[in-house]
Amino acid sequence: MVKPGEPIDLTNCDREPIHIPGSIQSHGCLLACDARAGMVLRHSANAPDVLGLEGEVNGQPLEALIGYEATHTLRNAVAALRDGSRPALLSALTLANGAYDVSIHLNKATVIIEFEPATDGQPLQLARTLIGRITDIDDVDQLLRQSARLIRGMLGYDRVMIYAFEQDGAGKVVTEAKRGDLESFLGQYFPASDIPQQARTLYLQNTIRIIGDASGTRIPLVPEIDVSGEALDMSLAHLRSVSPIHCEYLRNMGVAASMSISIIVDGKLWGLIACHHYQPRILPMAQRVAAEMFGEFFSLHLHALKQKQKLVTTNRARASLDRFLRMASHHADMGELLRDHLSHFTSLMACDGIGLWMNGTWTTFGSAPPASAVPAILRLMGSVVAGQVWATHAMAQRLPEAETFREQAAGVLAVPLTQLHRDYLFFFRKEFVQTLNWGGDPNKSYESGPLGERLTPRKSFAIWKETVQLQAQPWTEGDREIAEVTRAALVEIGLRHSELMAEERSRADVRQRMLNEELNHRVKNILALIKSLVSQPVGDGRSLTEYVTSLKGRIQALSFAHDQVVRGDGGGMLSDLLDAELSPYRNTANAIDLTGPPVLLNSRAFSVMALVLHELSTNAAKYGALSRPGGALSVSWRLTQAGDCEIAWRESGGPAVLPPTRTGFGSALIDRSVPFDLDGRSTVTYAPGGVEADFMLPAKHVSLSDQGEDRSIAAGPDASTAGADLDPDLRVLLVEDQMLIAMDVEGMLSDHGIQKVLTAASADEALAKLATFKPDVAILDVNLGTGTSIEVAAELTRRDIPFLFATGYGNMSPIPSGFADVPVVRKPYEREALVHTMSTLLKS
Repeated sequence: MVKPGEPIDLTNCDREPIHIPGSIQSHGCLLACDARAGMVLRHSANAPDVLGLEGEVNGQPLEALIGYEATHTLRNAVAALRDGSRPALLSALTLANGAYDVSIHLNKATVIIEFEPATDGQPLQLARTLIGRITDIDDVDQLLRQSARLIRGMLGYDRVMIYAFEQDGAGKVVTEAKRGDLESFLGQYFPASDIPQQARTLYLQNTIRIIGDASGTRIPLVPEIDVSGEALDMSLAHLRSVSPIHCEYLRNMGVAASMSISIIVDGKLWGLIACHHYQPRILPMAQRVAAEMFGEFFSLHLHALKQKQKLVTTNRARASLDRFLRMASHHADMGELLRDHLSHFTSLMACDGIGLWMNGTWTTFGSAPPASAVPAILRLMGSVVAGQVWATHAMAQRLPEAETFREQAAGVLAVPLTQLHRDYLFFFRKEFVQTLNWGGDPNKSYESGPLGERLTPRKSFAIWKETVQLQAQPWTEGDREIAEVTRAALVEIGLRHSELMAEERSRADVRQRMLNEELNHRVKNILALIKSLVSQPVGDGRSLTEYVTSLKGRIQALSFAHDQVVRGDGGGMLSDLLDAELSPYRNTANAIDLTGPPVLLNSRAFSVMALVLHELSTNAAKYGALSRPGGALSVSWRLTQAGDCEIAWRESGGPAVLPPTRTGFGSALIDRSVPFDLDGRSTVTYAPGGVEADFMLPAKHVSLSDQGEDRSIAAGPDASTAGADLDPDLRVLLVEDQMLIAMDVEGMLSDHGIQKVLTAASADEALAKLATFKPDVAILDVNLGTGTSIEVAAELTRRDIPFLFATGYGNMSPIPSGFADVPVVRKPYEREALVHTMSTLLKS
């Protein structure tokens, strides 16, 4: 609602109080109680019908409404909650009139309880299967494509899009899996105003959101406003009703139901996995749990792959700068050196030209502004740069005269070289005239109606094209990081005055290379560890909530340990570092004991020891004391009279230890980092009973903190082959009754360029399709659940069409002896084995 006289603009949507709608969706009901879950304060108007209640609801004890046993279970769940934390989930809670899936969370002094009819489902197995499908993907684009296909296969929505946010807040559909008869939204842009700011905030708080029916009835809360005049904050509620404007927006698109999963990278909303359905669709709580777990792993995996991409880009830029630094070591005049080798900087990032303003001289290479424009550019730089890298892809917005040379340079990235003389290295990009396809006119309108003047959602989603001029391709975060590395390197050359500085730079380069290699090594370790955590079986007697909580905690602990290395430039407590590195492996099957005084490490020691301790922890979890039940680890540390810190790492109860047969990067890191970087000592002994490691950190790197007394913590006890070449025009018949497995095989073949794959889920369906489709080769799952594919094999033999069998059985018993010569691949499918077998079959 817009107040009288208030201007109508896009910020009105940002102020709509969508977290306090005063109503819920109709596929469940809600009770709001006091902090002890004792007295009911509010309820949704449908609660009596859904729960079978009679008489008054508000003011009644919860126990009187739903019974003692159910109330006791709910109170136990409430006891473990914190205000603002995600809801606790209970499956199939039994009440007098049936079983319900329940969500409980705290908001200030109110317990909010949501009930939905219980449904059958196996969210753990589904989530673990899906996570396993993306764990080994090492390419961002492939991760996006495969995840959209998997989510659609898992949840059955008509359309699944992955929607990434641009720098200006607009969204772009970067991948899509949809029903065959629907138009494609792939590549379309949607304006930032389609998702107002307060909705983006809720996406960070509540990572999964469903709308069961965009035309459904809103069920009011009773009362909507309590006696203190406050509405109920439903930010974390599953059933929270939806803004009428958003529902109208969906209906204008023809969408009847939707679901979204937040993609959160580095604490920020990177995008959404958005699902649309063209009929009302209620997603049960069990499937929502699986989708939420998948979304969190997807976000973590996406972050890891982006970090890996950043590492590759930085290393490439560093190698180019290293060549320049070697030249600089033999050159006395930096200005002359830069002017003579200006073209070398084009290899650092995509650009159309380079400009150098140094000592009052303008030098260019490639496409750059004319010399007459330099004074205006320098004035602009003086007002915006402030000693840091600065960039814009639309220079004319800051400098109107830039329109005259837009064909030479429309975007600029400036690297300051000095503070006093205002010298700069510039990267330029030409104007890039492009036509953007928007999902409808991005300019919202407003109108007067029964709700007063308000913004209205677009009523047309036909493609709306916009031609963008006076802009270059935007500078990415990676471009800015490379520019910062370049600035640091060139400033370093300017400040080099002695051999001591040169020696220190050499040591810094060695450390940088070790850190880069370790980051790559570490990303792989983290993904492997997460995969092993997900694959652990669920113990007897453990509830769904306990398993989900444990798994999320371990994944978060791994993420925190990774952050300690990345952010370890400020120093910190040795005990905190050990906690971060070892917390993923604390469980009732192993004992971890940490003992020592409150020792504070400086920035260099903290960074080095983070790497060393992570390597020791990972090795202990993979091969040592923490790899089997009953293993134990003791880490103790003390300060000597000289102020040095001595650390003792002792493993016991694990597998028999044998010295390594070769020295890998991890072993070298443990053995050499402390002596090389800290002038300390390190000794590692591979004793039969367990690894023993001793380290001495010199006093200059450590100090005794005043944070408390001594610390004593006790915790409870790629080999691959190259794939064979296959003709991209190959036509393949796939007979497989499991949708997710079929999608997996389609993805494997797609990776080899094969797009013509026809899938059948039964023998009858396969025979029917053979009437109109002649494949070049077929893949037959032997056991189809309700039958076998032997009848299809006989028909393919009659038609002289080559085929292979796939089976998960350990013997050949399901395959008749008449097909003994047919090649067989084992399930689960291995891509290279499948492709190699197909290639051999087609050549025979």
